[in-house]
Formats: sequence, C-alpha cells, structure tokens
Amino acid sequence: MTLSRYVFVLFLLIVGSAHAQYITPFEATDSQATSTYGQCIKFYENLAKNFKNVSVKTFGSTDAGYPLHIIETQTLGTQTTKKNSKVLQAIPTILINNAIHPGEPDGVDASMMLVRDIAFGKINTPTPVKIVIIPIYNIGGSLNRSGVSRVNQNGPISYGFRGNAQNLDLNRDFIKADSREAITFTQIFHTYKPHVFIDNHVSDGADYQHVMTLLTTQHNKLGGPVGEFLHQTFEPAIYASMKQKNFPLVPYVNFEDGSPETGWQAFFDGPRYSSGFAALHGALAFVPETHMLKPFKDRVLATFELLKTILQQTSHHAKTIVQNKALQQLQMATATQYPISWKVDSTRVDSVVFMGYKAETKVSKATLLPILSYNHTKPFTKTIPFYNYLVTKEVVNKPKQFIIPQGWHAVLQRLQANGVPVLRFANDTVVWVQCTRIKQYKPATRPYEKHFKHSQITTETYYDSVLFLKGDYYLPLGHSTDRFVMETLTPQADDSYFAWNFFDAILQQKEGFANYRWNDVAEQLLASNPTLLQQLEAKRAADPAFAASNDAQLDFLYKKSPYYEKVHLRYPVFQVR
Repeated sequence: MTLSRYVFVLFLLIVGSAHAQYITPFEATDSQATSTYGQCIKFYENLAKNFKNVSVKTFGSTDAGYPLHIIETQTLGTQTTKKNSKVLQAIPTILINNAIHPGEPDGVDASMMLVRDIAFGKINTPTPVKIVIIPIYNIGGSLNRSGVSRVNQNGPISYGFRGNAQNLDLNRDFIKADSREAITFTQIFHTYKPHVFIDNHVSDGADYQHVMTLLTTQHNKLGGPVGEFLHQTFEPAIYASMKQKNFPLVPYVNFEDGSPETGWQAFFDGPRYSSGFAALHGALAFVPETHMLKPFKDRVLATFELLKTILQQTSHHAKTIVQNKALQQLQMATATQYPISWKVDSTRVDSVVFMGYKAETKVSKATLLPILSYNHTKPFTKTIPFYNYLVTKEVVNKPKQFIIPQGWHAVLQRLQANGVPVLRFANDTVVWVQCTRIKQYKPATRPYEKHFKHSQITTETYYDSVLFLKGDYYLPLGHSTDRFVMETLTPQADDSYFAWNFFDAILQQKEGFANYRWNDVAEQLLASNPTLLQQLEAKRAADPAFAASNDAQLDFLYKKSPYYEKVHLRYPVFQVR
C-alpha cells in the first residue's frame, strides 16, 4: 500500500470512528426508539462543541417553562468561492420545525442525522444554504411520554403527546397564539426570515402504500412569483427526486370514504396552520406527512431523504428563491387589494398517481357491525383527479392605515410580534374613519382549541368622526406585513382575529332600558321624528310578529335613537381611506 493510500484509509477510519460518537437513539436501537427531549438537546450540544458550523441557541419560552432551542448550520457550497460574492449574498434559509405533535417524532430523528452529516461533510450543496431547526417545538407534549396515545401508529416504542402543557394543539395556534410557543415561534420566524419552511408530521387517516405524503401550501393562495415557482418548478422537482429515492410522494391524502377514484381536493392550509402562516409571509412551505402504519424506520428515512431533497433543490434554485421572496414581499407591500377567502376551482384539475389498497367492508368482531377495511392483498396504482386550484371568493381593498384603540392589547401584541409597524397618537385626536359594524356571525356550538370560533361573518361600513386617545395605535400600511394585517384584521377573513373571538366584548350590549321608562321617551322621540315613525310603521306592516311585540318595537326604536351605545357591534378596528 502506498503512503498516500495508507493516509487516505487512516483518514476514513478516523472520520468513521468520530461519526460513530454521534449515533442517534434511533440508530442505536435498530430504528425502534425516538430521541427524548434531553437526548435530543444533548446530541446537538455535543455537535456544537466540536464543529464550528453547528451552533445551539435558545429563544423565548414555552408553556412548559423551557426555552425553545434553535440549531443553526450551513452547507459550505461546493461551487462557491470567496470571489463569487453574488452567490454568497443569495444564501436562502430553510426553517425546519419538529415535534409540534410529539407523538409524530420522525422529523426529530431525521433532523439530528441531517445536521450530523452536514457537520461531517457527508452532505453538501452546490451553493450555501442556511438551515435553522427547532429540534422539539412542543416541549410539554414531548415530556408527556408514553407508548399508547397514538393507537393508529406503528412505532416508535415511546413518544410524546399531541397536546402541549396547556393541552393545546399547537398546529392550530399560529394566528390566535394562545401559547407561549406560538409567540416565541413568531419571534424565531421573523428573526431568520426563512425562504423555505418545513413542518414534519405523521398522518393519521386513510391507508395506502405511500410511506409519505406531502402537504404543500396551496400555490394559488400563496400567490405571486413564489406561488408560481412552487407550482411550476420547485414541487415537481421534489416529487421527481423522491421517486428516484424509492419514496414516491402523493399530495396529502384528503378523502375519508376509502374511495379515492373521484379524486380529492388540495388541503386548505389557512394561516392557523404552520404552512398557511408561513405563506402569509411569502415562504415556500411544506408539511411532510409520513404514513402512521409504515415502520418507524421507513418513516424516519423518508423524512431524512425529503429534507436532503429540499436542501439540494433550495441550493440549486437559490438565486431564484431569494429573488422571488424579495419580489413577493414588495408586491405584498404595494398591492391595493387582497384576497381573504378562497374556493376550489372545479373547472381545473390535475392528476396524481396514487398507490392505494382496495377498500372493503367487513363485519367487526368488536361491534358486530359492518366497518371499513383496507385489503393489503389487493394493492392498486391508479391515476386520480387532484383539484389543486383555488379562486378567490372575496377580495378587500387596502386602506391607508388601520387605527386600533390601545385597550385591545392582545391583538396589538400579536401584530407587533409579527413585525407589523405600529405608531401611537401623541395627543387625543379626532379622525374621520371608515367604521365597520358586525351584521351577522355564527359562533361555534362547541369549543375548538379554547375558542368558540365565528363563521359566516357579514359586515357593513359607514363613515364617522371618532375620538382616539393619546396612546392609541395606528398602523400605516405599505409594508411586507400588509398581507398578514389584512387577513387578521378583516373580520370576515378565514382566520381573522374577530373570527378567533379577540373582539367578542363588542358583541354584548352594555346598556339597556326598562320598557316603562323607555316607552315615555320613545313616544316623545316619534313625535319629533316623522321619518322614524314612517320606518316603524313600515316595519310593523311587513312583520306581524314585530307588530305584536312591545319588546321588539321598543328595541327597534332604541337602536335608532341617540341613547343606543355606538360601540355595540362596532368593530374596534378603524380604517383611514
């Protein structure tokens, strides 16, 4: 053996020995176990001690009392030189979130292997890419560990619980931000400003052959150059790469009756979800969903390969990705209209190759009744319609600014956490504003993540002079956060702050009347106001039930009078046009 060959072999042995010191619990247990919270953080801290391209930081707090950890690393870029400054200036950032549902830990273990292999130089990219990882997001759920809370899932032997320390599902919390985790995540997101966002999950639905499905934020809803690039270039490249790796993808499976032949619609990821939140800020967003019944080993490896695929594609398209996001943010700042709700375009349809199992009915030995069953002896591969196009249902015009009285501090806190520029009145000020009145809304009959969320919201607008006090807030628009502002402050938007009950105090009338007293005042009011009398008579003629009710008629007159409080049903977010 030549000296150079000997040195090379010795180098491989040394590197291999060092690599063995960073074996994950997943690898050490023959793919049976996932890392605990303590093991995970210690693993990254050990890497950071010995590798300059790995760092560990902490951010904020969580409902469990722990800070969130952040892992930073960066690929070197095999085609990058110091002279190539244009490449170095266009370094995209990928943000990876793990264990938002700690019973779905595949991303935890896959990310540990990813960072280790980057540290050892086993994974690199043509141009540099920065990777930021939240190793375990739901720490409270991760510490609440067992092996029985996900009855549908095939491993690992022990894992965390879906609810956090408040028993919240954190993947419904990105707009309402009831958890400390959500507020801290918002700070992290706006600190690193990711171009690509990945939130790793495990599915819990229909049975099929695919190890992984991919929920991609809907491209029409994302919109702009980023949405077009996602649909036309980036997502197809991910699918092609994963197929080559023997992990063929299919869009997130969105049917429930066991019969996919009629197709399914793309999942609508509103901004309550992580991917929908990321889309409000112009990021390419993905939610990988490995299949719960596949072996834990296959699920982790599929997630590992997907992370590498997205890393490589991000590097390959780095310049385009960085430019597209900058252009998208400019468009969000300068747009004059914003869509706030969408519907499926049934006239446009794509197709996907779906590898499923024949759905059959069998008699349950538990219930003695017919029940859905998937026959694994009858696999099939079919081309299925996929409805992946949305059109807008409602578009709203952007005002010059919003004004919010300072008492609505919960909303203001969330706006400021998302980087929305806010200013305060230096003195009491009267402003001519567009006011919004809530006409109708339908509250939920059951609680949903601590809220009785409103739907079917309709409003009416009018103009008035309103006195705002020193310290009240106004939000001048014309920033990259405008889309976030429009979707959270427009009451009828899908995930607005009004829909999430932040303004419910205006729905309750604070003052009222006694019939005997108000009747005397109402008689005097009608005597001096012929127009009001005509309105009352017309209402009586059109509505016999109204005409037969003292209460209804007196209430009608009260709400037409100066005595009725202006703030009842008046949405306390005002627009300057």
